[in-house]
Amino acid sequence: MKSKQIKLKHLIMGVVLAAFFLTSIGSIWSGYRMNVDSIKENTLETNRVYAQKLATTASSYLEEAFQILGYSANQIESKMNDENALKYETERLKMQNNMFNSVLITNAEGLVLSVSPPSVEVKGEVLTSVGAREALAKREPLVSKPYEGITGRLLIFISYPIFSEKDEYLGMVAGTIYLKERNVFNALLGEHFYHDGSYVYVVDSDGRVIYHQDPSRVNDVAMDNKVVQAVVSGKSGAQLVVNTRGVEMLAGYSTVPLADWGVVAQRPLEVALDPSFDRVQDVVIKSIPLMLISIFIVLWAAARIANPLQQLATLTEESMEKKNVEGLKSVRGWYFEVHYLKSALIRSLTFLQGQVSYFKDQSTTDPLTGVTNRRTMDAMLAEWLENKVPHALILLDLDHFKNVNDTYGHAVGDRVLQFLAQNMKAVARDGDVCCRYGGEEFVLLLPNTTAEEAAQVAEQLRDILAHTESPCGRSVTLSAGVAVYPQMADTAEKLIEAADGALYLAKQAGRNQVMVAEQENKIKNLLK
Repeated sequence: MKSKQIKLKHLIMGVVLAAFFLTSIGSIWSGYRMNVDSIKENTLETNRVYAQKLATTASSYLEEAFQILGYSANQIESKMNDENALKYETERLKMQNNMFNSVLITNAEGLVLSVSPPSVEVKGEVLTSVGAREALAKREPLVSKPYEGITGRLLIFISYPIFSEKDEYLGMVAGTIYLKERNVFNALLGEHFYHDGSYVYVVDSDGRVIYHQDPSRVNDVAMDNKVVQAVVSGKSGAQLVVNTRGVEMLAGYSTVPLADWGVVAQRPLEVALDPSFDRVQDVVIKSIPLMLISIFIVLWAAARIANPLQQLATLTEESMEKKNVEGLKSVRGWYFEVHYLKSALIRSLTFLQGQVSYFKDQSTTDPLTGVTNRRTMDAMLAEWLENKVPHALILLDLDHFKNVNDTYGHAVGDRVLQFLAQNMKAVARDGDVCCRYGGEEFVLLLPNTTAEEAAQVAEQLRDILAHTESPCGRSVTLSAGVAVYPQMADTAEKLIEAADGALYLAKQAGRNQVMVAEQENKIKNLLK
């Protein structure tokens, strides 16, 4: 049965379509990657600029806060003992500027002289918090790190010292920002130009979050974040980063030198890339009509190119079978390769068909006996071994055949060999192969046969010859050796050698008998 092969037309179509689709997919993918890279680059730059803008805004806020607190410090330095004046000033600062959640004035020892709003019940208390002690000790404009104040709130303390005209330290005026409550940062940073998962946060020099759109994140330490590591080291820039929750973010960052803060503006990578998928989908949809037209043209062209070659292939096979090349002449060679291939095939097939007929008969059979020759036998054995087909080999030899030739002549000897070949064919089963090995030696190949079964076939042939008159006017006898693959040998040479060894022992044991190769050792022991 002929195996089904791919036709050239289908092969060309498949290759061209594969190239077409791979090129299309490559182009779409390349365009998508370029678009993705462009979006990443643009988003990173936008976030960097935005973070820088917010950092500038935060710096301006701090500068303004120091100016306002400094102005108040100048106004009240001569009124530190006037409780009403201090009360008026704290209320004015709280109401007019809306910068601070609370405002207070202390003396040089940290005793709170006035506070607004009054609900912050710290008046008359001595401030012992980290931020207050730092401000009292340094006696300079200061922005504290986040800490928990005397009221239990997490806050930032922005202070300005009060000095007398004689440069005596009198205390400080300070504003507080409650980090986990509504504060000025919400107005400065809370509203920005994206509403899709983008957000801004601020960290101090220790990487501690002092502002975040999620209040629960305030006071978290985010030093594991590479962007935070960069911004607290004084760097500004932009990069792709995985945040503490495992989300890839396109982050821009910038420093606020006045307070050693860092502002980070970031957008989820997935959100930023959403437009890319939409664009690719739009490109694919718009390209479908052109792709279909292109595919139709490609298929038509492939068929036009392949048809003459397909005709040549089909007609060549038919010409070999029918021994007629006339069909090839009808193929239209409309391009160079087909034209010359057709001419070459016609010339070659005309010559080969004459040679094939002659050599076919000569190459496979023995001309005297009509059985398979040794060359074909060797090829068949090689094929069976390659496909691991179990088989038996009977190597047989006419006993005293030289006497037949010497007594009756070679012509009679040839008829005796033909007589043996005819009887071999008579005992051979379906699938068995009769071969002439050389001279008076013959071989029977028996596929899927055990040693016992092969020995029975050999014995049947031996018995026929021993009890049948041959062309020389009397019966002739034979000796045979049997070997089996793979039990007794793993190559053709070793199999023939094993059968030959058994044949030799059959001769030694008196001729006119069949010997199986595995019996060799037993016979050798008996002959000793």
